[in-house]
Amino acid sequence: MSEEIEGAEGRTEPDFRKGLVPAIAQDAETGEVLMVAYMDAEAWTKTVETGHAWFHSRSRGLWEKGATSGNQLDVVERWLDCDADTILLKVHAHGPACHTGAESCFFTRA
Repeated sequence: MSEEIEGAEGRTEPDFRKGLVPAIAQDAETGEVLMVAYMDAEAWTKTVETGHAWFHSRSRGLWEKGATSGNQLDVVERWLDCDADTILLKVHAHGPACHTGAESCFFTRA
C-alpha cells in the first residue's frame, strides 16, 4: 500500500490507517440512504466474505446488521470515495434498517 494516497483510483480496499471509516448503507433500488455506521478492516473483510453488512462500534465491537432482528442488509455493490476513507454499500434490506423500526435512520429533518 502506498504511504501517500492522492486518490482512491484503482484501490479495492478502504484506507483504515487512521482507524474506523464511515460506511453508508444505501438502498440499491431506490437510492435512499438507510443508515450510517463504521467499519474497520475486520468488518470490511466479513462483509466481503459473507455478502452481508458487518460494522464495528466502540461499544459493541464487531457486529452483523440484522443478526438479532433478522433485518439483514445484503450487499449488492461496494464503493469507495475518492480518498478511500468512506464506504458506500448498496444493499437490499430485509426489513427496517433503523433500530427504531423506521425504514431509514434518516427521518428527522433538521
